[in-house]
Amino acid sequence: MTPTTKFKAALCGLALIAAAALPLAAAPATAAAPPTMSAEVAAATKPVPKLGYSTQTVKTLSIQFQYQQTGYWCGPAATRIALSARISPPSQQQLANELPTTTNGTDWIGQVTTVLNNHLGTGWYETKEMPNDPPTQAQRDLLWRDVVLDINNNYPIVANIVAPANNHPPGYPNYTIYHYFTVIGYDDSDQTVLIADPAGFAPTATYWLTFNQLATLIPPKGYSA
Repeated sequence: MTPTTKFKAALCGLALIAAAALPLAAAPATAAAPPTMSAEVAAATKPVPKLGYSTQTVKTLSIQFQYQQTGYWCGPAATRIALSARISPPSQQQLANELPTTTNGTDWIGQVTTVLNNHLGTGWYETKEMPNDPPTQAQRDLLWRDVVLDINNNYPIVANIVAPANNHPPGYPNYTIYHYFTVIGYDDSDQTVLIADPAGFAPTATYWLTFNQLATLIPPKGYSA
């Protein structure tokens, strides 16, 4: 997987971690228990397997990755990533024309659904709206079913997300991000999903998210599955 172009919509700040100084003690002290790692942090630090890797619980798809080539082409880039799992994909420029994408971005996930089906000559993709924030249990159940069904059949999912500062994928700047990215795998053993993210905020092109975080990032938008 060789990224061809990397675009960052904002500079990512350096995270400075200060180590706490321990006072000297005359007698041995009991070591404090290490802080509990959140599920989101654990997912973000989880190693990404070679794409196309499968076990009984893990399934990832082979894709051709590109970072988005402008600050507003996340829709075309995420659509291109999804198409690349099945065909030789068109350029981001062509997809931006077809969606259509403007300097304001790609308005609606339904535009992505239409373009995916047109290029693949299929009716597989459907637009799934998630208007409830937080999502209902039925919406969560449908999303997980779609992730497993689509990935098992070699169809990546394109998700339209809204990521506020308190609910960010790794590396995102500290403000609300409106974005498209592509789900290209899952791990059923810990309910994590593999993301191919064209933004370039994260230190790597692909990374794991918890399914719970994915489900909270999509509302009030939707996804193509």
